[in-house]
Amino acid sequence: MKRREFVWAGAAAFGASFFPIGWKAALAGWNPGRKKVLYFTRSAGFEHSVVRREGDQLSHSEVILTELGQRAGFDVTCTKDGRVFDEDLGQFDLIAFYTSGDLTRPDKLGTPPMTADGKKRLLDAVANGKGFIGFHAATDTFHSRGSEIDPFIAMIGGEFIVHGRQQEATLRNTSPRFPGMGNVGETLRLMEEWYALKNFAKDLHVIFVQETEGMVDDCYQRPPFPATWARMHGKGRVWYSSLGHREDIWTNPLVQEIFLGAIAWALGNVDADVSPNIDQVTPLAHQLKR
Repeated sequence: MKRREFVWAGAAAFGASFFPIGWKAALAGWNPGRKKVLYFTRSAGFEHSVVRREGDQLSHSEVILTELGQRAGFDVTCTKDGRVFDEDLGQFDLIAFYTSGDLTRPDKLGTPPMTADGKKRLLDAVANGKGFIGFHAATDTFHSRGSEIDPFIAMIGGEFIVHGRQQEATLRNTSPRFPGMGNVGETLRLMEEWYALKNFAKDLHVIFVQETEGMVDDCYQRPPFPATWARMHGKGRVWYSSLGHREDIWTNPLVQEIFLGAIAWALGNVDADVSPNIDQVTPLAHQLKR
């Protein structure tokens, strides 16, 4: 794949005054050298509006992540071309996914799929120490078959089942010391499309718990379960959040701070305690009915 097939996004870092409130907590220890982030937004399943492009224009979330990178001092490469995983992944310090479906299959837009070897190269890169971030639909990617957990799902730490209608719901902050979480408080209430999830990794460090009490629709009639987490996959730092369906989620300053904190941690610029806590904070997470 030639370089012109990428959409390269990156510019000189802006001053600290442009950061959302609390940026120092999110980016404590940020290295002076510019890091490189690959943002992959191919949709072999449903394409969300925040990753949908109009012509050659970057999508909503691509623009936001690019701007955050400009402010924080990292460059973002945005692409829907799955052949990137057959190239040199060593040039990237972090890989971020907002994807859906089996990425090795064709999509409606005709974007080149990921090869089976490319998928393996991605998983190997993370296991060998590359950071990984998953937004919203990333858990709706490479689904498991019965009791056989797909290797990508095993890496990211959970799997999408279904979602109900968009509604206001509460997230409980179970890791206030994690980068970017210091200004959240004990709970965060948002209007969002909430994912019902399953097949959680046993070693999840849960950051946000989905509080299901009072939520409508059958898929949420279950005990509280992880909605945002971090884990180690081999040497690689992995972070996922079900947040990110709506455009206003991406422009929310507090959510941007959460995302920046996650990126800082996944890049290895700041450390955090990611000891497994899933059994303590969501003991009935695997129970799909009340």
